[in-house]
Formats: sequence, structure tokens, C-alpha cells
Amino acid sequence: MRILITGCGYVGTALGAELSRLGHEVFGVRRSAAARSELEAAGIRLITADISDRESLDQIPGGFDWIVNTVATGGGDAEAYRQAYLKGTKNLIARFAADPPKKFVYTSSTGVYGQSDGKPVKEESPTEPQNDTGRVLVETEKVLRDAFREKQFPAIILRPAGIYGPGRCYWIRKLISKPPSINVPRDRYLNMVHIDDLVGALIEVLQDAHAGTIFNVADDEPVTVSHFLKWLSDSLGIPIPPLYDKPSAEGERRHPGNKRVLNRKLKMELGYSFKYPTFREGYTAEITKLEQAGELESGIKTEI
Repeated sequence: MRILITGCGYVGTALGAELSRLGHEVFGVRRSAAARSELEAAGIRLITADISDRESLDQIPGGFDWIVNTVATGGGDAEAYRQAYLKGTKNLIARFAADPPKKFVYTSSTGVYGQSDGKPVKEESPTEPQNDTGRVLVETEKVLRDAFREKQFPAIILRPAGIYGPGRCYWIRKLISKPPSINVPRDRYLNMVHIDDLVGALIEVLQDAHAGTIFNVADDEPVTVSHFLKWLSDSLGIPIPPLYDKPSAEGERRHPGNKRVLNRKLKMELGYSFKYPTFREGYTAEITKLEQAGELESGIKTEI
């Protein structure tokens, strides 16, 4: 297959490397050529373009079998989200509407769910987030659903939970830094997915999912912050600091939303089997890698 990955960063590069290993021809879009050597080492051919700039997309060739939009903002406010997600998605639809791929997969987020009662959510659950960035994600999904319904644009939406893996183990780094306390609601649920399983799910969706569908991508076990950090601190041999939930200056919680994301649809409809079905397997693998690299005994030498 001839595949285009837009927003080819952490997720896109991992996906492109695996697709290239499987024998596909992979192109990756980034705004600058700074990562050319990294992408080439992964078997990905770089195309320099900005999906938030419609004219720059004209330099991208056509004829792709699959397109995957894995764009991310790396943080930022609602306006940054509008540029990257909403405007970028509209531009991609406009660019490829006349020459559509067989499938167009977009990685959204479980941040579209605004539920705060700790109950399970599935793909059909209401998407009413409490923050502006989540509302932009919901609006972006609507653009894709409308394009599928009105123009038969072959959109598929994935909603990944919190992604972790090599180079992205926030909680390990946090505990190793030995803070005096951690400001986070102790009873809030964490929904997570290892990068290897997100890549595996993306490939499964590209191969077998039907256009117009939506899938959550989270592991089998949502876990409360207190339970997870207790397990992680025991695994690392580091005492867990006190946890507290301090409101912001505006009186709002820093971590809105509290839900348990279900992955049944991904497993039942596509038969996906998780490599790391819970945080225990995934984080154990990452801790082992860091131990083998000597980065736990001697302190953090590189970004974990």
C-alpha cells in the first residue's frame, strides 16, 4: 500500500516504521525537515508541508491508498487545537476529496468525553467535554462524520487514551524526580494505552475497519491515580509522595473529567488483541528497558 501519515510525530513515526517494516511505501508530513534523518531511518519519506496551510498541501502527491492523520499540538490552547486539528482536517478533506484514499484514519482523543462521575464510556456515549480544547476535538470529529455522510469521504475516527511508551513515560519521570507532593485527584481514573498497542490498533483499523466507524483505543484496565502511583512507586522502589487536588486560581480543577474508557468495540468488531492489556505489563516493559539502559540507577540521562 501507498500510505501518507500527516502530523508524523511520536505516533506517526512509530506507525510509519511498522508499516514500512511490513513492506508498505510510507510518506510522512511534517512542517520542517529537521526530522528527516529520523524518518528516513524509520523507512519514511519526508514531505515538508503544514496541514493548517491549505496551499502547502498542494505539493503533496496523490494516489494514496491510506491516509492517517496523527497530528498533535504538544500542548497549547484552544486556538492551537483549532489550527492543528480542526483547520488541518478541513484542509486535508479539501485536498483529497477529489482523489480520496481507500481509508482516512484520524486520531482524536478520549478527551472528547466530558463525563466526571467515574462511570464507563463507550463510543456511543455523549461527547460533551468541559474544556475548550475538548470541544475543538468534538467539532473536528463532526467535520469528518459530515464528510463521510455527505461526500462518502472514507473517514474512520480513533480515540486514543493517554499514550505512553519509549520517550514518553511521564509518571516514571515524575516519581524519579521525588517531588514533595503531586497535585492530582487521587480517585480520578487514568485511561492509558501503550504506543505499541496504538500502532497495532491503527494497523488493524486500516486493514479491517469500515469507513464511518469510531473506536476507543485504551487498555483493559482504567485505574485510579492513587492505585496506579502506589503500584508504580512499589515497582520503582521509590516512596510515593502525598497526593492532593488543589484548585486553580479560578477555582477549577486542573484535571477535568473522570471516566473509564471501554475498548470492547475494538476487540469485538476487529478482534484486536492487546500486547500490553494493562498498565502493569506496559510499564513493566518500560521500567525494564530503563533499568537495562542504566537510567534508573544513575538518574535520568535522557528524556524518559
